Amino acid sequence: MTSSRSSDARLDRAGTLDGMRRMAPLCLFVVAFGLAFGVAAVQRGLSELETLLMSALVFAGASQFAALELWGPEIPLVALVASTFAINARHLLMSASLYPWLRGLPPRQRYLSVGLMSDSNWALAADDYRRGVNNVGMLVGGGLALWLAWLLGTLLGVVFGSGITEPERYGLDVIMGCFLLSMLVGGARSLTMLIPWSVAAMAAIAAMYWLPPHSHVIVGALAGGLVGLWFPIDRERHKEART
Repeated sequence: MTSSRSSDARLDRAGTLDGMRRMAPLCLFVVAFGLAFGVAAVQRGLSELETLLMSALVFAGASQFAALELWGPEIPLVALVASTFAINARHLLMSASLYPWLRGLPPRQRYLSVGLMSDSNWALAADDYRRGVNNVGMLVGGGLALWLAWLLGTLLGVVFGSGITEPERYGLDVIMGCFLLSMLVGGARSLTMLIPWSVAAMAAIAAMYWLPPHSHVIVGALAGGLVGLWFPIDRERHKEART
């Protein structure tokens, strides 16, 4: 990707609305994911207001589920902060990967873009960046759509949570895994991509058995990222990305 493409980056209303439209199909999964969180939070003892505020202010599904595992009469604050940071540390790399694209924006628009960034709108925005699209509305519009869908799902979970005593009967316990799998299948298809993904999966599984809870997320990400960093790249794909 050449620097001339990134210098013309812009954010406007049309691009934001287009980002919301493109993200709409994935929002259906996010609503279901938010419903699962709302149900789990209510059953964990959080009030309806606390549950809705957490989704509105935190907007991080994996971290919110991890927080529920630590929730109780006495909350281990240090462990909670450490787990949240570890799970969301990937956002440092995600935002850095888009910096050449976003650096031409005014600071307020740039921080708004990354503030609404999640895995799915980052993936679509990164694809726009590779294709040379100058409008970064996918990050803001897509992020807004996901945030609203997350809030709607959480609200549904809060409203109906008391009537769902066994979430696993409805498959609510596997929604997050299915959501992430759909993102992986819909991404770039290359045999070379199987190696870092496989290493990440094996490292995460090993960490689940032998390391503290929730550390498997950061361990898997680091292992897969390091392998991907040193693995030979697809020269033709890289050449096309630069043209």
